[in-house]
Amino acid sequence: MLAMIVSGPARAAALSDAEAAFLDQLVTASAVLEQRCDGYEVDGAGGVQLGARLLGSPDAAMAMIDAYSAAIKARNGESYDTGKFRPEVSEVAGKTFRRVRADLIKDPKAACADYGDAGVDRGLLRRY
Repeated sequence: MLAMIVSGPARAAALSDAEAAFLDQLVTASAVLEQRCDGYEVDGAGGVQLGARLLGSPDAAMAMIDAYSAAIKARNGESYDTGKFRPEVSEVAGKTFRRVRADLIKDPKAACADYGDAGVDRGLLRRY
């Protein structure tokens, strides 16, 4: 199993531009929620709608959301659906999450507002 995880990124397919854009927005929104930025919550239907617009269908959007979920679980050492795991999603999501989280830690007030409002504008988050 470890050999598959280690060698996975070496043979991983590249993300399409649309997949990369949706994943970037999805990961950014999840970082806002993970850092508990005040005033934002997930907008699940909006996220699927955005993904469908970018990727061409709700099924494609859900597949990317599932791949990101599997990547999170794998990174946390939890059990996950290996059929949904995509090494390229895990790699890109990890880099994006670390970058956004660093911004949120460095300047929480400004970064929460910037990233949170962007998530609202895209439909992944909503204000409460």
